[in-house]
Amino acid sequence: MFDFRQLRYFIAVAEELSFTRAAQRLHLSQPPLSQQIQALEQELGVRLLERDKRNVALTPPGRLFLEQARHILAMAEEARIQVAEAAAGFSGHLKLAYTVSVSFHPALPQTLLRLGQNAPNVRVWLSEMYTEPQFSAIRAGQLDVGFVRDVPLHEDDARALRLDVIDREPLLLALPEGHRLAGRQSVELIEVAGEPFVVQPRELAATLYDRLVRLAARSGFHPVIRQHAQQINGLLALVAAGIGLALVPASMEVVKIPGVNYVKLADPDAYLLLAVASHAENPSPVVLQFLDTVAEAKAALGL
Repeated sequence: MFDFRQLRYFIAVAEELSFTRAAQRLHLSQPPLSQQIQALEQELGVRLLERDKRNVALTPPGRLFLEQARHILAMAEEARIQVAEAAAGFSGHLKLAYTVSVSFHPALPQTLLRLGQNAPNVRVWLSEMYTEPQFSAIRAGQLDVGFVRDVPLHEDDARALRLDVIDREPLLLALPEGHRLAGRQSVELIEVAGEPFVVQPRELAATLYDRLVRLAARSGFHPVIRQHAQQINGLLALVAAGIGLALVPASMEVVKIPGVNYVKLADPDAYLLLAVASHAENPSPVVLQFLDTVAEAKAALGL
């Protein structure tokens, strides 16, 4: 069967209509070029070129084969490019999950924007998922990467997963408008001991729930839970209604709901982790490309 080299040789002769000019273009001597063209014709069983001492012309089969030879080489080059892109992580598929609160943090849109610029041929499949289920899904191969809000709590997860920290995002206290502390620059959590809180159910959002309980315990009280909301942004509507206070990550401050004020917490441990989780033994070039892109976005955001 003919090879790519013979196709390139034939195309050069067909375009130049001269063995001499084709040999110069290919940077080889004329005899090997003539031998390869003859071998190609013998393999195909047809005459591709009419030649004499002065002229070279394509036969009808030669004109048809010229089109096919160009097409074959173009397809081979496209295959080479696609394989190289896949090996470098510039093409393929990526299954990515994120918690709802992460959708308000600039790291998510910045990473996706940069990935679209760096690797436009990577198809990203997005899904919302709480942190703990993400760890399980990554270990099971159902997810490639995930934006998570806590470190793995289970030893098996901790061993199997890689965690790249993006941010330790400050936590804010969301207060109803008119609350006695609403105008303050910062507050101590002990100042709201005994006041009601609104939270997400712990079985859905254990990270933020447990952080509130731990911070309150450090201040010497247990928070009074008055109402639950399924989604973190739903907490703000309850705050605006005066039902209770809420602990939310600082990125939620972009959600401007009338009747809600945000105040910083003075406790240095009042933060929520933001990290990207992946399988520690996942060698996928697409995953590695994504992690590099996360690092770029983090640096650009000054985190």
